[in-house]
Amino acid sequence: MNRTPDWTRGIYAITDATLLPDDAHLFAACERALEAGLALLQYRDKSADAGKRWRQASGLAARCHAAGVPLIVNDDIALAARLRSRVGSHVGLHLGQRDGSLRDARQALGAEAIIGATCHARLDLAERAAAEGASYLAFGRFFASRTKPEAPPASLDLLGKAARFGLPRVAIGGLDVHTMRLAREAGADLLATVHAVFGPGDPAAAVRALQASLGDAAQR
Repeated sequence: MNRTPDWTRGIYAITDATLLPDDAHLFAACERALEAGLALLQYRDKSADAGKRWRQASGLAARCHAAGVPLIVNDDIALAARLRSRVGSHVGLHLGQRDGSLRDARQALGAEAIIGATCHARLDLAERAAAEGASYLAFGRFFASRTKPEAPPASLDLLGKAARFGLPRVAIGGLDVHTMRLAREAGADLLATVHAVFGPGDPAAAVRALQASLGDAAQR
């Protein structure tokens, strides 16, 4: 059933090319996660295969559109712009600190696009991102991360301090059924994870378990 959930609060699932190594695994897993009620889905693929990236991103964009969930493209302004022009306005972008200008991204994608920014453990980066037009601010890692173990650690109290920017706060890094509630209680609006959704097992069951750990009602 098509729905229009509030993208600013809930589970934010991020794909991983190692866990989802081909189109079949990627699409099947994301369909299951979307069925359970994601707030956002991010397509993350660092390969240099432009054809693969377009094929997978456009396939995910179609599935996200059907589910009423925004698709966020990781670190690729050109891909996000191409998708928005050909697939739909529900496609957004996430930028790391070394992945392009947020101002350029806003100009390329338009005022309504969801554009997130990695802020690590620094409020000064969050302040700059907010001034440059970010839609949400991502902080972390808060716990031990299998995806980015080298990421600098962040303290949970950072989430409360970031409330002053008036933007949705994303917590990332080691979030699972045991740690998500801690991040939510500290002020996180969106809980971003790779392994807790796309690790072993059924992604739909994983999303529902995460929602239950937060006390959120499953969105179907």
